[in-house]
Amino acid sequence: MSEYKVLGREDPNSIESILADDAIDFGTAVHATHVGGDAIFTWDYERTREGLGKLYERAKTSQWNGSTDLDWSIDVDVEKVAIEMQAAIAQLQDRLLSLPNSPLKSWGEEQWTKLAIEAFNWRMSQFLHGEQGALICTAKIVETVPWIDAKYYASTQVMDEARHVEVFARYLDTKLEGHYPVNPALQLLIDDIIADSRWDMTYMGMQIMIEGLALAAFGFMHAFTQEPLLKQLLRYVMSDEARHVAFGVLSLQEYYQGLDGKEIRERQEFAFEAALRMRDRLMMHAVWEQCGIDRKAITRMLFEVKKPGVNPFQAALFSKIVPNCKKLGLLDAGDGWLRDRFTEIGVIEYEDAPDTEVEYALLDAVAQDREAASA
Repeated sequence: MSEYKVLGREDPNSIESILADDAIDFGTAVHATHVGGDAIFTWDYERTREGLGKLYERAKTSQWNGSTDLDWSIDVDVEKVAIEMQAAIAQLQDRLLSLPNSPLKSWGEEQWTKLAIEAFNWRMSQFLHGEQGALICTAKIVETVPWIDAKYYASTQVMDEARHVEVFARYLDTKLEGHYPVNPALQLLIDDIIADSRWDMTYMGMQIMIEGLALAAFGFMHAFTQEPLLKQLLRYVMSDEARHVAFGVLSLQEYYQGLDGKEIRERQEFAFEAALRMRDRLMMHAVWEQCGIDRKAITRMLFEVKKPGVNPFQAALFSKIVPNCKKLGLLDAGDGWLRDRFTEIGVIEYEDAPDTEVEYALLDAVAQDREAASA
């Protein structure tokens, strides 16, 4: 490992450092954080970025209404949906059970069902909190990005994110019981993104990292659930999210071409730190403790089963982040620093997974077919 201390840690896998984040108080109703960067007005209204222009036009025709386009009268069997999700991580459960002295060996059906329900509630809660983070970050992009094409598109994403916050909050309030507070790793990353004065760092942190994880998680959940309201909600949101990440990739590809080696290295470090924050988020300490498992013990266990492919949620995360970093030229820039870091944490295998531009094209084609069928 280089002398660089990721997140200020001697070891990026330090269990004590990860657990220390859990003690941070982000407030029960309001959390204030510093916003960095200048609001930029541009008097150049010429539309010169064709890719962003196409995204903007598509965004204008892809707006949907969470109140009327989703059937909220559907009754949701929460236990059934939760068990559907739990079946998707059977391999991870088997690995956790196989560890010496695993406290899970004494669990019966009741404990596993409780874990499934709590995990489903936790994921939906984090989706909600993440979408509010996206709402705030995208509003910042409107203010700070210097290009009129990007301001136009980002303004449509602000509306998208407001709609996402609305529908996840409504699902939690009407179909589930109780919310989980924001995960510390997620809030710390959002705070860093908002506080950075460089407009492209907001793109990197939100459009590539957080939105990339959201797209992966939504796709994972959509593939396994048969609950019609959730499946419809996720399909709408996924179409928006793929467009959002494509917006980030298009903008950063152009901007990064003009940066020097030192500036690119700063972006590589930021991407790696964000990836680790997202990895730490997936450990869902609060859920395990709610189910009677010590958070330190489960964190240690999760590191013991970090074999690639065992944890599908981690796989989903890095299968979006690594190829997007490669497409942006960050993976091998300079001396290949970011490639080495992703290799060290065992996720470089995802570099050739479909990047978001490819996925956006597929999801957009599906959306257009749906619109044509309903016309």
